[in-house]
Amino acid sequence: MVKEEEEGVAVSENPEERKLTDLPGIGPGIATKLESAGIYDLMGLAVMGPSALAEIAGVGEGVARKAIQAARGMLNLGFIDGSEFERRRKDVHYINTGSKNFDALLGGKGVESRAITEAYGAFGSGKTQLGLTLAVHVQLPKEQGGANGKAVFIDTEGTFRPERIKQIAEGIGANPEKVLKNILVARAFNSDHQMLLLDRIGELIKEGEPIKLMIIDSLTAHFRAEFSGRGQLADRQQRLNRYLHQLMKLAEQHNIVVYVTNQVMANPAMMFGDPTTAIGGNIVGHASTYRIYLRRGKAGSRVAKLIDSPNLPDNEAQFFVTTKGLRDEGAEE
Repeated sequence: MVKEEEEGVAVSENPEERKLTDLPGIGPGIATKLESAGIYDLMGLAVMGPSALAEIAGVGEGVARKAIQAARGMLNLGFIDGSEFERRRKDVHYINTGSKNFDALLGGKGVESRAITEAYGAFGSGKTQLGLTLAVHVQLPKEQGGANGKAVFIDTEGTFRPERIKQIAEGIGANPEKVLKNILVARAFNSDHQMLLLDRIGELIKEGEPIKLMIIDSLTAHFRAEFSGRGQLADRQQRLNRYLHQLMKLAEQHNIVVYVTNQVMANPAMMFGDPTTAIGGNIVGHASTYRIYLRRGKAGSRVAKLIDSPNLPDNEAQFFVTTKGLRDEGAEE
């Protein structure tokens, strides 16, 4: 059902309050189709191509092009100066890790929203523990280093443990049962399921869930298992690329912190130094805003090394995994 373009129809002046049905050629029936495909707002439609929109909505490319142009006009997409960009970034929030050393490595406040933070390392290096700690800390008020919101945990390796969440919650004096209620967990059984869950997150946000953190543990496990060998490498990288772009889109549109863990392999070409290399190649490396290498240190410590960042220098930080989550040396157990 295509809505004829109407003159004199009053629509909100605020782009964030406008609906898909405010666009020419988009009626309730087409809006429902778009929502089923994960397109819930003007931004989601504005960044589509005419052919993709035409296929999803079942309309001609001319109608699709007109709707896209209208959405882009309402959103005023284009160039802005650096000062305006800085002003728009003032709503970026951070989630503290529990370790002041680790937070300092990331600029002093913790893990940033509207960005993808990737942690890779061998098993036991603290990747999952960081994710579980963030899932608890996101529920803290902003003045305490949280985001006053809920977390989504996409589990591809069976690593989510409610009892561990309760330990960390008790460590910050929070109600363990309430904290668990505010973490939405989904077990992804293959890469298709993993990708489908991103659409479900968009639906949850539309339904009013205050999701401020997405955790994927791990990002590459299913892709690595299902696409093996050089013959399938190109297909794997294309799917990974599409998945990461969807993640970044959700992070940008809804001001969400995205934390992903990544598996590693040993690089046989490395004659000297640490041969540990992250899975996913340049696709994952370029998509991650912050890239952190985790490894075991001395005396039960863990070491986080910042490998890549758009604004921070390469550096290292030492932390410990305790019953209360991530802590610094000498911090109370």
